[in-house]
Amino acid sequence: MHDEPPVVPESIRASIAASIACEQLEVRGDGHHFEALIVASAFDGLARVRRHQLVYAALGDRMRQEIHALSMRTLTPAEWRAAKEP
Repeated sequence: MHDEPPVVPESIRASIAASIACEQLEVRGDGHHFEALIVASAFDGLARVRRHQLVYAALGDRMRQEIHALSMRTLTPAEWRAAKEP
């Protein structure tokens, strides 16, 4: 058995960006556990579960094979703007 190289946040970011047009996309993590902020118009009108399903679909098999945990904050552009207001 050989050790796989750790997953880097940028590779997760690239996988998501390839499938979802994002206004804002940030991914942080330690190689096993990750946090993502994803702001996309594609989330308009969708419940949180459906938004997460879109992200899981973008990552495909990587969620089962490489990424052990992914915490997501999925927002529409309007929700993101409202969250940033003082």
